[in-house]
Amino acid sequence: MFLSVRRNVTAGVPAALTALALLTAGCGEQDDNNPASGAGRATSATPHGYVAGAQEAAGQQSRLVLNDPRTGDTRVLDLITEKVHDVPRTRGTAELATDGRFGYFHASGGTRILDAGAWTVDHGDHVHYYRAAIRDAGRLPAATGARVRSDAAVTAVVDENGRAVTYRRAGLEKGRVGSPRPLPGTHAGAVVPYAEHLLTLTGDGKRTSRVEVYDREGRRVASPHARCEEPRGDAVTRRGVVFGCADGALLVSEDDGGFTAAEIPYGADVPAGERASSLRHRAGSDTLTSPGGDAAVWVLDVTERTWTRTETGPVVATNTAGEGSALLVLETDGALHGYDIATGKHLAKTKRLLTQVPKTPATDSTGPLIEVDRSRAYVNDPEGKRVYEIDYNDGLRIARTFDLDMKPVLMAETGR
Repeated sequence: MFLSVRRNVTAGVPAALTALALLTAGCGEQDDNNPASGAGRATSATPHGYVAGAQEAAGQQSRLVLNDPRTGDTRVLDLITEKVHDVPRTRGTAELATDGRFGYFHASGGTRILDAGAWTVDHGDHVHYYRAAIRDAGRLPAATGARVRSDAAVTAVVDENGRAVTYRRAGLEKGRVGSPRPLPGTHAGAVVPYAEHLLTLTGDGKRTSRVEVYDREGRRVASPHARCEEPRGDAVTRRGVVFGCADGALLVSEDDGGFTAAEIPYGADVPAGERASSLRHRAGSDTLTSPGGDAAVWVLDVTERTWTRTETGPVVATNTAGEGSALLVLETDGALHGYDIATGKHLAKTKRLLTQVPKTPATDSTGPLIEVDRSRAYVNDPEGKRVYEIDYNDGLRIARTFDLDMKPVLMAETGR
């Protein structure tokens, strides 16, 4: 498979996979409730964190899943080895989503699941990184418009009609979808696994929806006194689950088995066309971003529970690593721009990255996007058949350029 990599050799990312001795000390006992971490307690035969068929690594094993809906060309780009894996075609993909390990290709005939073979298990006080073979993991009957969310134990799927089911995560990890377990009610957005429960907004999504909490068996166990008008987007942060609403956001948190919901309003009357339309962030970050109209970006600081609106040029896509990093904005000049979140000051700009600029901002995974991890950002240039790796901590330096043999129209990063 053809791949040309151009890099800035002054400060690139290592291309060789770093070997790691399995961690047998300082990690405590095996997490028996986490299917991704293996079964049983640590022993001399099965070290802590052991996963059959997977290799543990010293750092995050990032991979990009790429798809061209028109031709069906699908690739997995390993950002550690720089190898491109050619996988079976998937045509007609309307959206490509990920939960950090699996790629979900939503199309009219159903949702294809691809195990990208790279993932992270966060035990709170330490983290395990894994890499394994890439393989198909089956199909879900939910088609275009489906919303899929996962944690270590369960995968929740809401179809285009608001009906929801859950699947055992352990089955997907073995390449089997398994039998669905239905959830009651009609759901206005995604059902989000969180704190060993399932959080959802019940209703048709057109008016006011109510926050509901279910256990993993599908029984309603709580209903925080909070409502969300015109739900739009969701994100899991370390502070809780954020749901986008017409007047701002709702933050649903868990403490000692109890669930509470807090409103995070914009603080002003925001016209419908200038409200946050989606919520994107670095996995694990508490800073969320969204286009906010034709030429502005919203930033939600979940820790401080505040919204900040930054005036930019016309927006194609946006994201941020959070925690003091710059706000990244791909604009209609085809360049990536960096802004100071607190002041709105323009900090840096790349050369033109996009061969062709879309007419409207990207939603979910459609069109050019900015994927962000702990050290790099990735921008796909579909018409140019390339992906750029950006060092956002070094003045938006282009660290590597991956020239491909297909159009990476859709992109999602796994290994997080």
